[in-house]
Amino acid sequence: MSYLRDDARLIRSHLPPHARPPHDVEGLFLLYAVLMRAKGEHVTDVDVHDAWAAWTEMRNPDHAALVPFEALDEATQRQDLPYVEAIRAAAGERGVSGAS
Repeated sequence: MSYLRDDARLIRSHLPPHARPPHDVEGLFLLYAVLMRAKGEHVTDVDVHDAWAAWTEMRNPDHAALVPFEALDEATQRQDLPYVEAIRAAAGERGVSGAS
């Protein structure tokens, strides 16, 4: 297993049960692992949405949420929060402070 897959697995382990994604999102969590290494505990909901949008663009380019984070309604924006918190928790566990 590569270091990024290991980081992706750690991030997933920090998700609350209600935020468990489907099984076919390995590529998305690799992007989240890159975010963790680059931004660490400074990762934002905008960062998480942008990573999700890049991943979704390759899978479903017509998805309704492929808009900038600021254009999403509040309920949709909140869906990114568990992933932000999981990335931050994993970064803390790894000792990755990252850049702000």
